[in-house]
Amino acid sequence: MIYTAIDNFYLTDEQLKDSASRKDGIDEATETTLRIYGCDLIQESGILLKLPQAVMATGQVLFHRFYCKRSFARFDVKMVAASSVWLASKLEESPRKARQVIIVFHRMECRREGLPIEHLDLFSKKFSELKMEMSRTERHILKEMGFVCHVEHPHKFISNYLATLETPLELRQEAWNLANDSLRTTLCVRFKSEVVACGVVYAAARRFQIPLPENPPWWKAFDAEKSGIDEVCRVLAHLYSLPKAKYIPVCKDGTSFTFSSKTVDSQPQSTPKEVPQSSPQANNHTTFPIEALVPINPESGGSKVKAALDRLKDSKKSDDESKSMPSDGEAREEPVQRPKSDHKTEASGERSKDRDRERDRERDRDRERDRERERRKSRDRDRGRDSDRERDRDETDKIKDRGYRSKDRMKDSGGHSEKSRHHSTRDRDYHSYSSSREKDRHRHY
Repeated sequence: MIYTAIDNFYLTDEQLKDSASRKDGIDEATETTLRIYGCDLIQESGILLKLPQAVMATGQVLFHRFYCKRSFARFDVKMVAASSVWLASKLEESPRKARQVIIVFHRMECRREGLPIEHLDLFSKKFSELKMEMSRTERHILKEMGFVCHVEHPHKFISNYLATLETPLELRQEAWNLANDSLRTTLCVRFKSEVVACGVVYAAARRFQIPLPENPPWWKAFDAEKSGIDEVCRVLAHLYSLPKAKYIPVCKDGTSFTFSSKTVDSQPQSTPKEVPQSSPQANNHTTFPIEALVPINPESGGSKVKAALDRLKDSKKSDDESKSMPSDGEAREEPVQRPKSDHKTEASGERSKDRDRERDRERDRDRERDRERERRKSRDRDRGRDSDRERDRDETDKIKDRGYRSKDRMKDSGGHSEKSRHHSTRDRDYHSYSSSREKDRHRHY
């Protein structure tokens, strides 16, 4: 029984030899080839989807973990690889849509199998089936993982180890490449990331012939053993000795990302339609002589029989001539049958004409819309001008009213001033008269 934990999904060699694929009759070489093929699909699809390397590494680890519990004979390697990429993109916070993953795997399968790259219709039954199958496989992966999808990669340890050992930069790049290649093997489910990182650093140092400290051994500082490092180097050397992995159909319910167009296209080519021609067997009653059907007995009225035969021959000739005349006309009027390619070109030409007509209609509609907009704008402008004129008229009327009111006020103020002046002169006369009388009185007294 294989138990899963956050950092404890590791198997022994006996558990790997007794995997579910071996129980279904798949040998070790086939299983190794299919594992490498699935990891190649994950790496290539990640590049096409423009995903970071962490997503591709997580997808490959999930792929190996799933097939440690399930068999290649029951789950197709292509669909599991696609589901692993889709799940890993969400785990590493670089999500991609299911539509994008399916389109990429469809294109890769067409290119790998030498098929013409066809457009995958997003509204077709094939696409909906692929999408449902991929989501179903993703649920199977999560179920087998126990929804524990934590993955620790050896890449984060490589930089720290090489910085501690003070190695050159080219060694760091080589170790990084070896760590990426190690994900195609079962090292991620056999050893911890620290051990794989140490083995990768050791292999890179051996390739560049750079000495590492051995007294005391450098791997002791990183919690690794020499046996584990040697096993990592051996597995990597075996990986580089293998040929390029190819797809092996071992799954009972294999899923294809392409349409079965190869067989469909080959059927009309293998059985072309032939033009029906008149065979001699079908027209035996016209070519077979009538004399063979009518026995001639000279003793019983041979002359009558001969006359009847002559009449039949004349009527037969007239029938043949009447039949041959319309047949020739029909042959002249009948168009020559064209091959399928001509029909296809005609259909494509009609489609292009229909598209051009639709485009012309859209252009006419756009022009009408633009004209309507211009009309509305001109109407709004005219309305604005009318409103401005009305405002000007109102303002001029107000100004005139104000002028009339000011004139009336000025007239009113002018009348009052004249009255006040008249009263003031009267008062002055009265006061002068009273003062003169008082002076006269004083004089008399």
